[in-house]
Order: sequence, then C-alpha cells, then structure tokens
Amino acid sequence: MARFELVFKRSVAKDLRAIPGQDVRRILDRIERLAEDPRGEGAIRLSGQVRYRVRQGDYRIIYQINETQLMVVGVKIAHRARVYKRPH
Repeated sequence: MARFELVFKRSVAKDLRAIPGQDVRRILDRIERLAEDPRGEGAIRLSGQVRYRVRQGDYRIIYQINETQLMVVGVKIAHRARVYKRPH
C-alpha cells in the first residue's frame, strides 16, 4: 500500500497548542500511523460525512481521506467532550 501524505488545516496547530505536551506526542504518533493506513484499526467513518475519526486517549482526531492525491487531511483535534461541538 502506498504511503499517504499528511496535510493539516491551519486550525489543527491551534488545536494542538491547547493540549498538554505529553498527549501531543501520542497524538502525533497516531497521526503518523494514518499515513500508512488511514482506514486502519480504530478508524470510524462519521455518519453522514466523508470524514473519519480515530481515538488517542481522551482525544479525537478528525480527518478526511483524498484517494486520488493519496492525502490524509487533518481537520480537527480536540478532547472527546468538545470535538463534535460547533464553535459559537
């Protein structure tokens, strides 16, 4: 299987700054594994959307897969209690 390129929305950097350092390392390791297999263990497609999510501890990584360009686009990273809520 070909390796996917990892791309992130600008807002993901802001999301990561709000997360404690020890958790950020684990999240980044999990994101690296998405490049190898974006639909691997723990990946769940969000209902009614073209996005997927994976768990990393108490955090969720929301992403899209672009098959034609072999890209995984990181959309949002947040605590599980806040990840699906829309900003006000």
